[in-house]
Amino acid sequence: MRILRQPLPRRTLLRGLGTMLALPFLEAMMPAARAADIASRPKRLQVFYTPNGMMMDNFRPASTGVGLVLPSTLEPLAPFKSQISVISGLGHPMAAAMGDRPAGHGRSCPAFLTGTHVRQTEGSDIRCGVSVDQVYARHIGEATPLSSLELGIDQASLLGSCDIGYSCAYTNGISWANPTVPLPVTANPRDVFERLFGDGDALDEASRQAQLRRQASILDFVRDDTARLSGQLGAADRHKLDEYLEATRDIEKRIQKAMVSSAADSGGLERPAGIPDSFDAHVRLMIDLQVLAMQADITRVGSLMLGREISNRTYPEIGVADSHHMLSHHGNNPDKMTKLARINRHHMDYFAYFLARMQAVKDGDATLLDRTLVLRGSAFGDPNVHDHMDLPVIVAGGLVKGDRHIDVAKGTTMSNLLLAALHVLDVPAPTFGDSTGPLTELAYG
Repeated sequence: MRILRQPLPRRTLLRGLGTMLALPFLEAMMPAARAADIASRPKRLQVFYTPNGMMMDNFRPASTGVGLVLPSTLEPLAPFKSQISVISGLGHPMAAAMGDRPAGHGRSCPAFLTGTHVRQTEGSDIRCGVSVDQVYARHIGEATPLSSLELGIDQASLLGSCDIGYSCAYTNGISWANPTVPLPVTANPRDVFERLFGDGDALDEASRQAQLRRQASILDFVRDDTARLSGQLGAADRHKLDEYLEATRDIEKRIQKAMVSSAADSGGLERPAGIPDSFDAHVRLMIDLQVLAMQADITRVGSLMLGREISNRTYPEIGVADSHHMLSHHGNNPDKMTKLARINRHHMDYFAYFLARMQAVKDGDATLLDRTLVLRGSAFGDPNVHDHMDLPVIVAGGLVKGDRHIDVAKGTTMSNLLLAALHVLDVPAPTFGDSTGPLTELAYG
């Protein structure tokens, strides 16, 4: 390849009118000391959250130790068996009632990444704790344009309570900047795309609609800058840049298609443009946006909620016309339990897609998945009894050992896992939440 006199700056941007496009990692950005560069390759943290608990008999592997045997719910993860660990027995003692009203979702969801017992309130005087993803985001500082990216599929409920005695702020999201500031999830793919690639000058609605009618692409605006840069790159970097630009344009087209569909189907009613009608299309688009943000190093910290707690979504596409939340309180009814297990497996298909997308993106000599710590979980184990003391947790990625089932003493606080995750990510935190010490089984021994 052609050698540049000086390495290309890591934060090189392609610029155009109203647009800035970050670049993936290229060989041209690599300093002469290749080994040192590989050693300093950034670590990332991603959280994948599903609501309303899990049918644990279909989730928990039958045997423990190395050599993971995947039960039915986890079968979609077979291609990534070497990079996943299932951890059983973890819970959140801080999600217990402790004298508060017997409402589980409003306490368990905010405890998931914080290990904190929240204040019972339906008002604005909410109180929780900082979440583990935000601790890592602070540790990174200003290394990336966005400190973190919180995505979801459901729009937030902004007013009132969503669980008995608990503000909707406790179940809208899982990330907390500090004890009184929950970070809202973004559910509209168009909003995410503009946040990632806008230069801060938001288009007004008339301009946005004009751009939609032209099917204009941000790549059109940065064409000159792209051509200039491409001429400085070697063949491998040009190929990688082309793949990245193609992925960006593919996401644009899918958002534009959703916008057209929304405008055509709304019947004149106000509707958020850019959200696909299909749940499947929506989830895959949000996953692809999260991966694109990591690929361009716009952020190294992210989360995705496939639904808010107490979600009543139905899944006719897999033959489940019943409400998810109602099925979670199955009362040991075999038909309801079968349908809930089907939803759990459907959600695991999306987790497998998330891992596959990260595995497909090169990060120097490795992949995004190799340098990412991924936490997958729910706020409940058995949702029929709101069990917050035996959670369905998976840790994935190349930063920790895989192909194993770790069964810890039931009731071990999940904060021990979150503390160990911070240590894997090189954050020297002495404690986190209600931790009693890092979960030593997590890291490489």
